[in-house]
Amino acid sequence: MKNSPQHDNPGGSIARLQYVLRENRQSGKTGTYAVCSAHPAVLDAAVQQSLADESLLHVESTSSQVNQFGGYTNLNPSQFADWIYASAKKAGLPADCILLGGDHLGPFPWRKEASASALEKATRLVRDCVSAGYQKIHLDASMACADDPAPALPEHVIAARAAILCQAAEDIYRQMPTDSPQPVYVIGTEVPTPGGESHDASELAVTKSEDVHRSMEVFRSAFESIGLHSAWERVIALVVQPGVDFAANSIIGYDRFKAHSLSEALSAYPDTVFEAHSTDYQSPQALTEMVEDHFSILKVGPWLTFAFREAVLALGAIENELLGKGRRKSQVREALDAAMLREPSQWQPYYHGEEDEIRRDRIYSFSDRCRYYWNYSEVQEELAHLLNNLRSTPIPLSLISQFLGTEYGAVRSGELQPSPEQLIQHHIRQVLKIYADACGSRKSKAADSK
Repeated sequence: MKNSPQHDNPGGSIARLQYVLRENRQSGKTGTYAVCSAHPAVLDAAVQQSLADESLLHVESTSSQVNQFGGYTNLNPSQFADWIYASAKKAGLPADCILLGGDHLGPFPWRKEASASALEKATRLVRDCVSAGYQKIHLDASMACADDPAPALPEHVIAARAAILCQAAEDIYRQMPTDSPQPVYVIGTEVPTPGGESHDASELAVTKSEDVHRSMEVFRSAFESIGLHSAWERVIALVVQPGVDFAANSIIGYDRFKAHSLSEALSAYPDTVFEAHSTDYQSPQALTEMVEDHFSILKVGPWLTFAFREAVLALGAIENELLGKGRRKSQVREALDAAMLREPSQWQPYYHGEEDEIRRDRIYSFSDRCRYYWNYSEVQEELAHLLNNLRSTPIPLSLISQFLGTEYGAVRSGELQPSPEQLIQHHIRQVLKIYADACGSRKSKAADSK
């Protein structure tokens, strides 16, 4: 077994995170955003944003993306960690600026199995994540397994299973070198559906303050009943429902008035913050207000791959206008749709309605279920063909203005080179900048006005 991740000085990132969270409890002016994505273009953009802001690169992989069987990225935790650290090092980002986390670590990928089998696999995943150098662990046992009673698990069962997962993390941590940073934990039972809702909605019930107090007591009891007193002291955040989410064609925005009593409930827990999931597509003002209201860990994922897809299809439109009849044009959208139709399991439960609506949603919906298909070989081939075509032919400024208006201004000002890769990265970073601003981590906004 690999007892220690081969990365230099990773412990500094935990200290930086804890400083940010303490500052948030005192002033409400700082936070951190977690990039919950395993897409290479998204992660490259996140590294560049952290470099520009001199801020923490907070990256989390979900149990479906990365696990001991490879997940849909075909990476296990050790491989994912090595990839992130190598990419950051190549770009010049120090290791102590990198915080790796595990999102929804629990039985979710194996929920169709019996609970004993699913929990055993989840326990192995948690052990592998901690061994690989993941330092922030979201313990999520909120989903029912095949032999669990419907419709939902009792809170004490969720907490007991989370404690078992925590015990696995603590066990493997004790086998690591003594200077390894202790993992920190995120808990909770009101966990939004990973990846967004399967049906559009206009409103969500905000977690009640009394539910916060009950959850904290139930989890504390579960942890301490198996001797996890030290681990309980390292629970930094509780996942709650602040009333935000998204689905295929709807976004439920943050209403701080409705979340006021929930925010006030934290006054009883001075060392804890809220972790907000499914914050994708919220307005800049809403994200800023969430941080001010102590939802100081903001998770974002699908919005980033949504931005990637926007940029790629815009480049496809540019290619179509730019190239003559003698050259083969790429077929990225067609390859993506064909892959989704051939293997519909990742999107079918999320899209409903008439055939034309479903066809549109497969590519354009806020749920962004097409993110699961970018690594398919036929899609990768067409994407590479698109980028090669646009590398070999200068892109006229007029076409950038037509199809990538945000990037047009950056190219005009000299901030951005009109290469396809740089155009894509810039488009993704516009989303990251919204989160960086909300979290108070932007080094300067002056560069945006150059």
